[in-house]
Amino acid sequence: SEHIPDLDLITSYAERQDSFFSRVSPWTKFFMLILIVLMITLTRSLVILTALYGLILLVYWLAGLPLKKLFQWYTMPVIFVFSLVGIMIWTEPGTALFSIPLPGFTLTLTDNGLLLFVTLLLKALISISFSLFFLMTTRYEHFSGMIYRLFPEPLDQIFLMAYRFLFLTLAMTGSLLKAVRSRGGGLIHSIRVQGKLFAEVAGLVFIRSFERAERVNKAMVARGYHGAGSYSA
Repeated sequence: SEHIPDLDLITSYAERQDSFFSRVSPWTKFFMLILIVLMITLTRSLVILTALYGLILLVYWLAGLPLKKLFQWYTMPVIFVFSLVGIMIWTEPGTALFSIPLPGFTLTLTDNGLLLFVTLLLKALISISFSLFFLMTTRYEHFSGMIYRLFPEPLDQIFLMAYRFLFLTLAMTGSLLKAVRSRGGGLIHSIRVQGKLFAEVAGLVFIRSFERAERVNKAMVARGYHGAGSYSA
């Protein structure tokens, strides 16, 4: 699905691009990511969040990364934010913007409720955008080197295996969604009409991904891997 981050494309950009940002130290970008996460956690200023989001989009564009793909990948974060605050926005006090009458009660959206939604959405998009920028401008060898320095053994191995497992899971998800679509289904259609089928697809994704992860592990063991970050002779 074009709305799921394509990790193969992300890796391709990370390995092949030669922009100024790809030559910046990965540690610098990592600490910038931490600072950005702290900033969006502590601030609720819509002006600061909007300015920060615009700056990240500018940097993303200057790095030669695909803005169209980025906006497509926003689908899942937007759904997550809406599911998180979809009820909360109707309970925020403030100036009423409009109301929806329902049997027994009335839903009222206030200016503070709308502000809450926009604020949380901006925070989610900022973190997602800069995380993708970090991954798409950092070669895997540099990324893995950071992991080896940040985490003690064997946590570094677990983290990197989990990272590769994410590739397998998303690839399997894309393949199964294509199979569903070829049979007349789709993401929205499956949720609304074929909920059971969609649940089965989600379960099948993880089962097959675990099977593929196990095959990857067996292949590594067969080549002499012994879990200490090296291979035997």
